[in-house]
Amino acid sequence: MAKIKGAVIVNTERCKGCNLCVVACPVDVLELHLREVNNKGYHYVYMKNPDACIGCASCGWVCPDGCLTIYKKKIS
Repeated sequence: MAKIKGAVIVNTERCKGCNLCVVACPVDVLELHLREVNNKGYHYVYMKNPDACIGCASCGWVCPDGCLTIYKKKIS
């Protein structure tokens, strides 16, 4: 059975730091930047553990502003 590798691309300028995607992630991939902010002054989300991403898109479904793009790739 092929393994799935995922990746989350964040539109940091649209992100308001609501933390919904962080809570929705079943494998603890996302986290809010504590020190960096976007042009609007919000702490934005980033992939703190990219190797754990399974591409389930739970984060993308709960994002109210559509800031996340999720990719999946089969790896052998």
